[in-house]
Amino acid sequence: MSLPQLHYTSVAPGDEVPAGRFTAVDPAIAGPVRAEAAPLLAYDAPEGVPDRLADARLRSLPVAFGFAALSDGSHLLSRTVATGAGGFHAHAVHLPPGVPIPGRALPVAAWGAAGWLSATPGRMLSDPLTSLATASGPSQGLTREGLGDFAVSRGPWIAAVLGDLRRVSEDPSAPPVVLVERQSADVARWVALATAVLPREYAERLTFTTYTRRPGRTAHQVVGVLPEDAPDVRDPRFRVHTASGPRPVGTVDDAWAATAARIWRSRSPELFREAAELPGEPFAAGPLAVTALGAGIALGSGERAAAADWAAERPYALDEKRTVQLADALTAPADDRTAAESAAALRLLTALDGRCPATVTAPLAALLVTEAVRGEDVDLEPPSRTAFEEPAGERALAALVEELGDELLAELAAGAARGVARTVQLLRIARLLGLDCTDLLPAVVGRLARALLDDPEAGACRALPDLLDEQFDVRTALLGELDRIAPDRPSDAELLLVRVTLPFTGTQTLPHLRMCAEAPGARARGTDRLTVLHTVLRAAGMSPFAEPLVLRTAVGLVWGADTPTAEEARALLGGTTSDAHRAAGTWSHLVEAALAAPAGDEDATELAHDLLRGFPQELTAPVRARLMLLDFARELRSGAPEPGWADRARTLRTRAEPAGALPLEHALTALADRLLAPGRPGDELYAFVHSADEDLMAAYGRAARGDAVLALLGADPGYVADCFTVWSAHPHAGADWTRTGSALLEEVLRPVVRGLSAEDLAAVERAVESEGNSRTLDAFRAWNRPSRSLGRLGRRIAGRVRRG
Repeated sequence: MSLPQLHYTSVAPGDEVPAGRFTAVDPAIAGPVRAEAAPLLAYDAPEGVPDRLADARLRSLPVAFGFAALSDGSHLLSRTVATGAGGFHAHAVHLPPGVPIPGRALPVAAWGAAGWLSATPGRMLSDPLTSLATASGPSQGLTREGLGDFAVSRGPWIAAVLGDLRRVSEDPSAPPVVLVERQSADVARWVALATAVLPREYAERLTFTTYTRRPGRTAHQVVGVLPEDAPDVRDPRFRVHTASGPRPVGTVDDAWAATAARIWRSRSPELFREAAELPGEPFAAGPLAVTALGAGIALGSGERAAAADWAAERPYALDEKRTVQLADALTAPADDRTAAESAAALRLLTALDGRCPATVTAPLAALLVTEAVRGEDVDLEPPSRTAFEEPAGERALAALVEELGDELLAELAAGAARGVARTVQLLRIARLLGLDCTDLLPAVVGRLARALLDDPEAGACRALPDLLDEQFDVRTALLGELDRIAPDRPSDAELLLVRVTLPFTGTQTLPHLRMCAEAPGARARGTDRLTVLHTVLRAAGMSPFAEPLVLRTAVGLVWGADTPTAEEARALLGGTTSDAHRAAGTWSHLVEAALAAPAGDEDATELAHDLLRGFPQELTAPVRARLMLLDFARELRSGAPEPGWADRARTLRTRAEPAGALPLEHALTALADRLLAPGRPGDELYAFVHSADEDLMAAYGRAARGDAVLALLGADPGYVADCFTVWSAHPHAGADWTRTGSALLEEVLRPVVRGLSAEDLAAVERAVESEGNSRTLDAFRAWNRPSRSLGRLGRRIAGRVRRG
């Protein structure tokens, strides 16, 4: 039965696309189909073609051979050619929805069918597709040999074209593929190349036209244009390929397309049908790659990896012959082998191990070992030892030891420059090959432990747990070395244990690593630092008295780069002994805590006293002097300092140079507070006043302006009298004291006295007279007069009183 046909012919030539009319239409073709088909069948001759041409020139014009999908689900296969006087004639076959081409031929196979007409016949003849089904085969270059020649000539572009055709087949919204060729027959050949590769369901639906002047106005997935009509290659609306232009640069990142291109260039299209019989998703590269490798076609690393991955997922899909062919292809010498290919080969080996003899698995395993030792992929795991069973495997293993053993041991001895992953990789391969690393192990493990602490993220390499699980001696040595280093680098060890779960099993105590593992949880519970300290110390399972270094680890975990407070440091010292801190080296943290404490922190002065007694040999002279400044402050506040306060403060300051602001402030503040206190020794006050020391004077001035002095001035008339007497006395003590005393009289004492009631003022005057004599009282009254002139007189009187 013949398919419905129609003929469409131009009615007037012109610059624009000529209008056309149907000259013969099968009655089965509905009006809407004809309306939709009309613009698809129109033809626009190349620019500059004259209206009248000789028959030979007319036949050389492009042929618009196309396959289009219509809105009702039907399809239109057509052939439009130029005719004399600038016109055209289109002959089309309509395929109703669900009706295939006779013989399930692909649309492009009808390119050279004998039934296409260039003029309207007197009666409707049999359609070209039915004629094609009964013919001997395709013609006009679409033969196997012709397509092979074409593929070789277009070799550099095939992979890129097929990659774009894959995208346009899978995604209807993808940009159409524009093929720039001077001959429309070459576009048909491109389509034939593609449909031979595409999965059958996609090949049957691929729409195309071999020629158009306006690629932007067509809905075909593949569009052929002449070079003069080609869009810009940068136009995002199209994927443009110009076979007459420069060769493409780079490779196509599509293993399916790259493999199909290599098969076509090898003139082996029958492999496409063979690959289609293998299981796999549409456009899977694996079946194609396995088939190509089995036929001896050389593939790139990406395609070989695809073959190995596909076979690893379906080890039952290949017979013994194909499996051997695949293994031989993967183990053949190659300069482009990548890490991805090696990983795929390992997956394949894992799938084949136990299914295939050692003659298959041992070469694959030997390849992987060689790649691991000499390659750049530090993450490549060694194969299983079972791959080397049987005599063939033992021979392969012995050959590897002979070839790689010395090289591997030399790298281990020198230290792996590529870090943790490389060291782990080499240790695992050494065990696989049975190499003796006993003498090397201490140095190797030492470097590995330091590398893990230097870069805890590197410890997250997936092979480290496998190494520790496989090799008990390495695990014992590594954990022991990490535990030994942890007291000096507790924060690094803690971070490592956050990243990597190390196996704390067996007989090893590992107190420091256990503490590092406990620290994050202890801090997360939100307790104070001393509680965290006790928690991590308990995790050690050892007392600081028995193993002082756990104290160093604990302090490092809890405080890190921070300095403990003086209160915390006193608790640290009191909870153990100076001997434990001396052995652990943590005594320096206690010293820092004392020296960094703010003025007024009594814990700091008490701590300094204990440190001076507990670490007499460890303290340098300047540090000892700074602590003695703090201890001096403690003595001043305790009420039992030795005589010569000012001289002692200055002596300690000189010994402690640079004294440090905080310890000196402790001592000077305590000294000033004591000199301002009621009942201080007169000789100490006299020595201070005559010291001419700016630091002492400044500390005294700050203390006199403090809340404690102001509160005492407001409550005790005798204290007011005492301060007036002292601050207005000693006129010959020097300029420093004169400035200090005068400022305190004006800025501290005068506001207090001016705020006194008459009764309180009288009490102060009595106290002033009692402290001194009548002249002192006269001086006080003169100083306290409101008038400025009287104030000056008062100061003169006060001077006479002092001189008297």
